[in-house]
Amino acid sequence: MKRLLRSLNPLGTVWLLLRWTALAAPVGVLSGSASALFLWSLDEATQLRWQHGWLLWLLPVSGFVVGWVYHRHGRGSEGGNNLLIDQIHAPGGGVPVRMAPLVLGGTLLTHLCGGSAGREGTAVQMGGSLASLLGRMLRVSQEHWRVLLMSGVAAGFGSVFGTPLAGAVFAMEVLVVGRMQYQALIPVLVASLVGDATCSAWGAHHTVYHIAIAPGAGAHAALDGWLLAKVVGAAALFGLASWCFAELTHGLQALYRRLIPYAPLRPVAGGVAVIALVYLLGTRDYLGLGVYGQTPESVSILSAFTAGGATPWSWLWKLLFTAVTLAAGFKGGEVTPLFFVGATLGNVLGTLAGAPVDLFAGLGFVAVFAGATNTPLACTLMGIELFGGHYAVYFAVACFVAYFCSGHTGIYLAQRIGVAKHTPAAGDGRTTLRQLRERR
Repeated sequence: MKRLLRSLNPLGTVWLLLRWTALAAPVGVLSGSASALFLWSLDEATQLRWQHGWLLWLLPVSGFVVGWVYHRHGRGSEGGNNLLIDQIHAPGGGVPVRMAPLVLGGTLLTHLCGGSAGREGTAVQMGGSLASLLGRMLRVSQEHWRVLLMSGVAAGFGSVFGTPLAGAVFAMEVLVVGRMQYQALIPVLVASLVGDATCSAWGAHHTVYHIAIAPGAGAHAALDGWLLAKVVGAAALFGLASWCFAELTHGLQALYRRLIPYAPLRPVAGGVAVIALVYLLGTRDYLGLGVYGQTPESVSILSAFTAGGATPWSWLWKLLFTAVTLAAGFKGGEVTPLFFVGATLGNVLGTLAGAPVDLFAGLGFVAVFAGATNTPLACTLMGIELFGGHYAVYFAVACFVAYFCSGHTGIYLAQRIGVAKHTPAAGDGRTTLRQLRERR
């Protein structure tokens, strides 16, 4: 019995649990508060842009301002989410505290003037920057520093989307393709839960999505073989859309760098390209986040959950607008635009397949994200948190298949390949997606 008690070490386990809770909870409070401020500011910036359409003409100017500030004062902050991943893998120079205000200001300017960008990158970078600041103040060890940074990622993600479970799993899953970092299980969960609760306590509200469930259908959808086959086929296309977005974004980024050596001028060119696309298509539906539409007729994420709520090529135009914006150096995240791409593509595929449009919009919403970030488990949980657990099996199938079909690419090039999808030589745990891309 004594040997068993020594092996369990209950007091040591409780002490470790309390210590991690004490470290992770403040990260959640700081990140959740930052997300609440960001969400409020982002809503105000979007409303201003809708009220003053001429702000779009200032997009190249705002791009120069963002590019110049990062060029002169960024000092590594331009690495963004990839810097966070690198620092978690190999703590060294740390995450600059200035990353939080820089990415907040850059993202708000991007959205105010109409750039097509998201919000996850901003929330995650603010969370990581604040966690790094806390780590410096407490003088934690390198190992604890890594876990604090992961907690910041979890808290930022969970609070900005209102999905604390997905946020916790995302922080553990995003670092290495095919592997989970379970040593941070408790702190990332604590940070994400506290971050979400803090953000809500500040009065921040998250979008409510709805997928219809037939009366009396029970807690879980019955497994329909024909519907499952349609989901698998659609998921393969969702994965290809993820691949297209990642490859186009990285390709355009390399093109900008080659053609425009002076970094602050790249967003200027990107801003001009976005304005040209707006007037070429004759619509502003693909600017900004895209969660809500400026008018009832606008294509948006919410409209994609209704029949006829997207055009056949809405997904492609949003993909192009976002790739042009972010590759040029504007700030924000990729995830909410990916929600738009997935939901509108799902709307089209559901219509063509004679399947429920709202269900397929929801599947695309999470599956394109899963393929682009290589985080199928987090995205499955996100589907359950946002849409309910009735279609959980279909969410999992869509995310897993999209993840497989997206190949060894992704929006975070600092990700390492732990378990290869279908090329065993790549899965050594040290090779990054960036290195794999450079070998092609």
